Amino acid sequence: MTGLTQAEFDPLLQHFQCAWDQYVQQNYVDRDDRQRQYGGGRSELTLVNIEDKLLFILYYVKVYPLQEILAFEFGMVQSTANEWIHLLSEVLKKALDHGGYVPERDPKQLATVLESETEQTYGIDGTERSRQRPRDAEKQKHYSSGKKKRTRSKISFLAASIRAKSII
Repeated sequence: MTGLTQAEFDPLLQHFQCAWDQYVQQNYVDRDDRQRQYGGGRSELTLVNIEDKLLFILYYVKVYPLQEILAFEFGMVQSTANEWIHLLSEVLKKALDHGGYVPERDPKQLATVLESETEQTYGIDGTERSRQRPRDAEKQKHYSSGKKKRTRSKISFLAASIRAKSII
């Protein structure tokens, strides 16, 4: 449902737990206007476990279903699903940043990031351009793209070594 294996889900869950604890501490525990301790009042009826919270937001990000569908699948109403989406999206961003899964956004740091990565070679496909058909049969074979209507030259580019950072 999320595109992650259990082995990929578990480390992310640890970072998500840390981000969730920070969110709760900042927005609920450390508030000056609290009238009772955190945890008092009505108990949560949906997404009680941290695993459920992470599954909910990862499923939403991957599949992007309508909120009514998401609410039905997780046993809640649409307005509650909307609230959870907004809340857990911010927590997921912090968890991904905390885990080092977010790509570098500062162009000044790009050289440093690329130096630490392994070197990979990529081929980049080009395009075909129309050209006049050669009269010589050998040249016709060399320049033929396989299409029957027009004679075209296939222009291909191959990029040399490129360093790239892989992200999930």
